Amino acid sequence: MSFVNDKDVIEDGDLVILHLGQQNMQKLTVSKGKTHQTRWGCLRHDDILDKPFGSRIECANGYIYALKPTPELWTVTLSHRTQILYSTDISVVILQLDLKPGKIVVESGTGSGSLSHAIIRTVIPDGHLYTYEFHEQRALVAKEEFTDHGFADNVTVTHRDVIERGFDLNDKADAVFLDLPNPQQAVAHARDALKPEGGRLCSFSPCIEQVQKTCVEMSKLDFQEITTMECLIRNFEVRSLKMATPDMGDIEPLSYADDNALGLLCQSEQAVTFKSAIPPQQQAGHTGYLTFATLFHKSTDTT
Repeated sequence: MSFVNDKDVIEDGDLVILHLGQQNMQKLTVSKGKTHQTRWGCLRHDDILDKPFGSRIECANGYIYALKPTPELWTVTLSHRTQILYSTDISVVILQLDLKPGKIVVESGTGSGSLSHAIIRTVIPDGHLYTYEFHEQRALVAKEEFTDHGFADNVTVTHRDVIERGFDLNDKADAVFLDLPNPQQAVAHARDALKPEGGRLCSFSPCIEQVQKTCVEMSKLDFQEITTMECLIRNFEVRSLKMATPDMGDIEPLSYADDNALGLLCQSEQAVTFKSAIPPQQQAGHTGYLTFATLFHKSTDTT
């Protein structure tokens, strides 16, 4: 099932994203004659076949929507082989690395392929992603997924420990992304991979100690405009609230020191209803830091 074609109708063997409501989504490969259990009851695959993507499908206890897969929907439904980046961080990475069609990008490590899908979708049809994964089985699974999703011509998956062996890809990349346990040890390899005229580098790190070491190494190797940022989502809930209307009456001008007079302001049988955005009482914490840097020109002397 290609993530980039213009197919409108669901066919046998297609990947479909099931939207079950309340941000609950599942991935499903449609296979004629099979059934799938959902929170709303049994879903027959035959009920999805030949329906347009986006169709509402009735089940015994409710309904679902059958959506066309995108990198964003794949991110929230994929099987986690490693910790992944979500769309909040991914959007910043795509923007800050200045990715667009035709760009050549190097990524390490591949992990579950969440960021990889977004990068490929951004650089096609003429761009290419070279992604490296030190875990052989994860590399094989990622390669199979890229092929199934129609990205085979725009990605090269390599099983390799880039910290020890480098990328073996010199003077070719417009941008490099690092998601490694010790990214500072791969900065020199990333520099080698960038084109002679330079490019952009991004390193994702879960702790500030890694960020500090990486920034020091970037400075040593002529990278400039080094910037670290953290992306957090803060969801607001819109509610209807009521606020009492103060009854001023015939009260003389009040002093804030007059507690009895101030108390009268709060006595009212009238109330005003209004909409307000309420921030969450609790918020998901830290995910990681994104450190970006620019290599304006790759000189031959880095000592």
